[in-house]
Amino acid sequence: MDRLTEKLLARYRVEDGKGFRLRDHDPDDDGGLDRDTDGAAEMLQKGVQYLATQQDMLYAQDRWSVLCIFQAMDAAGKDSAIKHVFTGVNPQGCHVTSFKAPSATELDHDFLWRHVTALPGRGQIGIHNRSWYEEVLVVRVHRAILERQKLPPKVMTKRLFEERLEDIAAFERYLARQGVVVLKFFLHVSQEEQRRRFLKRIDEPEKNWKFSAVDVGEREHWADYMKAYQAAIRATAAPHAPWYVVPADRKWFTRLVVAAAISRALEGLGLHYPEVTPAGQKALVQAREALLG
Repeated sequence: MDRLTEKLLARYRVEDGKGFRLRDHDPDDDGGLDRDTDGAAEMLQKGVQYLATQQDMLYAQDRWSVLCIFQAMDAAGKDSAIKHVFTGVNPQGCHVTSFKAPSATELDHDFLWRHVTALPGRGQIGIHNRSWYEEVLVVRVHRAILERQKLPPKVMTKRLFEERLEDIAAFERYLARQGVVVLKFFLHVSQEEQRRRFLKRIDEPEKNWKFSAVDVGEREHWADYMKAYQAAIRATAAPHAPWYVVPADRKWFTRLVVAAAISRALEGLGLHYPEVTPAGQKALVQAREALLG
């Protein structure tokens, strides 16, 4: 990865949450790039192709797995970022799980249970569209949700959310020790840009299906959500499980940063195709002779 790209990613990567302030990150930042003159489309295409190559070796090597977590306010562009960045990846080595409100069965288990069952296997890239962080975001903002989780009163302490963040940080450390590369993306959209995107969903018939009045109501809790995101990033950012606070007001730039961040992580794994043993080479020669004969 070239120095320019690494320098750019360093602006958005958070490996130590101490002192992290969300207000220091501009949702409209474009890294000094110009979409037209700097050839953003070509840059993204090259990034997507490189990611596809790296993913093929990841799958063949069958040692590491990669977990990409996407969190954001509504209309920040999670779905489109996932669609564009992973467009060239082999579906056999990649899967997306979108987490909605937990089911009755899921509520009968601990809050990590449903996410653990969707973790990627070795050689796989797992993409979680929303994740265990919902338990310290939406649940924190809407405390009434806790009542439906059937927790024993004894564990419903004042430190419940701090304890959940401690558990998440410990679990992500455990995953890293098992060969799971954890990458977390917070697509940071501004409240004004979200408003514009909601209006497009209303005004353009082909986007009406995306609109939900509930999403508009959530805007009233914007400040609370920002505090919850800041607390989550502060408590769980680590070198083995970094956060990328990605500017999301410009979708083209969001996709560039996400693609570059994942490529950087894969590049650092020393991926390669499995080497064929001498016995395997001999078998290949024999197979070739049999096919030609």
